[in-house]
Amino acid sequence: MKNLIAELMVKLGEKEEESKELLAQVEALEIVVTALVRHMAQDEQQKLIHSVESAMDGASPQPSIPDGDSELLRQYVKKLLRHPRF
Repeated sequence: MKNLIAELMVKLGEKEEESKELLAQVEALEIVVTALVRHMAQDEQQKLIHSVESAMDGASPQPSIPDGDSELLRQYVKKLLRHPRF
């Protein structure tokens, strides 16, 4: 029983480490995208936003992806492009 608990604790620690690494990657990408968008001319920003939103509208999620996940992605992309953090 102790071995099982120890093994589960090790796996949990590994998952937590993977989660931290993924979060760092996402935050780094957000910083890069924000910096790129902020340095674009306003008309270029609008073209980019329109292009990304059109691509998102044209993409159809696979049936195995819950609608809530697709909506969460849309909301985050919108937030990132239209209301980037500074």
